[in-house]
Amino acid sequence: MGSRQDKVAGLKTLIDQGQGAVPADLVLKNVELFNVIDGSLTKTDIAICGDKIVGTYDTYSGETEVDCSGKIAVPGFIDTHLHVESSLVTPLEFDRCVLPYGVTTAICDPHEIANVTGAAGIKYFLDSSLETIMDLRVNLSSCVPATEFETSGARLDIDDLLPFKDHSSVIGLAEFMNFPGVLAGDPNALAKIAEFEGEHIDGHAPLVRGKALNGYLSAGIRTDHEATTAEEALEKISKGMTILIREGSVSKDLDALAPVLTPERASFVALCTDDRNPLDIAEEGHLNCLIKRLIGHGSAPRDVYRAASWSAANAFGLRDRGLIAPGWRADIVLLNDLETCDISDVISAGRLVNDELFAGRKLIEPIGLLDTCHAEQVSAASFVVPAQRETSVIGVKPGLIITEHLKMDLPVADNYSQIDLEQDAIKVAVVERHGKNGNIATAFVNGFGMAGGAIASSVGHDSHNICVVGADEEAMAAAVNRCIALKGGFVVAKGSDVLAEMELPLAGLMSLDPFEKVKERLEELRAAAKSLGCVLPEPFLQVAFLPLPVIPHLKITDFGLFDVSRFELIQ
Repeated sequence: MGSRQDKVAGLKTLIDQGQGAVPADLVLKNVELFNVIDGSLTKTDIAICGDKIVGTYDTYSGETEVDCSGKIAVPGFIDTHLHVESSLVTPLEFDRCVLPYGVTTAICDPHEIANVTGAAGIKYFLDSSLETIMDLRVNLSSCVPATEFETSGARLDIDDLLPFKDHSSVIGLAEFMNFPGVLAGDPNALAKIAEFEGEHIDGHAPLVRGKALNGYLSAGIRTDHEATTAEEALEKISKGMTILIREGSVSKDLDALAPVLTPERASFVALCTDDRNPLDIAEEGHLNCLIKRLIGHGSAPRDVYRAASWSAANAFGLRDRGLIAPGWRADIVLLNDLETCDISDVISAGRLVNDELFAGRKLIEPIGLLDTCHAEQVSAASFVVPAQRETSVIGVKPGLIITEHLKMDLPVADNYSQIDLEQDAIKVAVVERHGKNGNIATAFVNGFGMAGGAIASSVGHDSHNICVVGADEEAMAAAVNRCIALKGGFVVAKGSDVLAEMELPLAGLMSLDPFEKVKERLEELRAAAKSLGCVLPEPFLQVAFLPLPVIPHLKITDFGLFDVSRFELIQ
């Protein structure tokens, strides 16, 4: 924080450069400025002083001038909801991976690491946010643990969050996924909301409609990224919510929600990934991919780019960005083509994004966050399921984290229900890994298509116990035990042999390797999963969402099978 004298001097410099009295620090010459308010394209210079835009729709001279003839300037993109941990890399590697795709602001909820390490994980993210080139903003994790029906590594009450509330990177309270707690008037849930009254409170309300939605919104919640149909999204918009169209590595809602993005509603629609890993980013891109596809669906470029910038900034109270206009933050994406969102260059806070810019950052050490996997070794006998007359089975669909509650008659041997490949009913288990109780819960899942082997992951939303799916118990044990030995990671096993693996030592969630190496490992893991017959395009994050008991309809935690619709354990 500078003195008043310094602030006055800084303002005078902005004003002088804006009115052309002195050369600007940086001038983008002869660029086509795309206005996200009216959709106009105008050739102009864009003058920048420090981290702010000071001149548009005129000609300027600058200390540094860049000829942008043939380029189109749009505001920097804002990813309104993600978890950096689910990108499988550290915040600084996420910065280096994603910023070149035009994401100049990312709003993250560090509740993955918070569920494992508590306040220490949030502090690590906040410290990292001060070093990233992109503006990494943080919503404080509201639901750690997400429910009382699972074992997490930590618990955060309102008094644990308050020390971070005034941090410069903090926006407000992160996705309030315990919507049943809100509707039931749970005192702990309401205490957190009351403390953030009048500030941003992020929503999470899958399939919540009617009067239940009214009650949820009455708590002051204004955004939602869990709408999966246009009908659901339209009701939420009609009740004042901003809908975040989500398209990530697992949750793929863009096609269903594209009709919602119209001129009349564009100011109440934003974009998010929630989340993408480095392999998907390399293959498809990031928000630029969403922008291209929405335009391909027929939405006007004005509406799509507005949703990606100004609408997002407005929804989250970021009043200094989202437009290319004097006095606004100089986050600018230069495009070769508007409709395909073909990116030429990115400017973040007035700085041209390049390798040299990334090299100047200070590394934040993950002190105390590298030894978090404390589960005991397991055996094939750890994964038995007592026989039932009619067995509840989790039904998985590609591209959705909402699951079905299926019923199947499964074969029985020695009073235990057995895997049935003909019905694609394989086993799923959650192994408590925080060293608290040694819980192991086992059930059945449909939709993976596996003919053998197993896939294990220490990424298991949101409490992040080890989740394993398998078509034979020996492979399940091998995969889990290797995951424990790695202190967290992804493992594919066949019989007692490990086919592929990736170490995730940072809270059992993130690699310490560069994102390029993570991409290579994910390619190997996908190939190994496919060799087992797995039909899901992104099996590892799909596994990771099976233990999430706040997403309908049937999930599994280390306590057992959980009916989200009834919000109770059933096995």
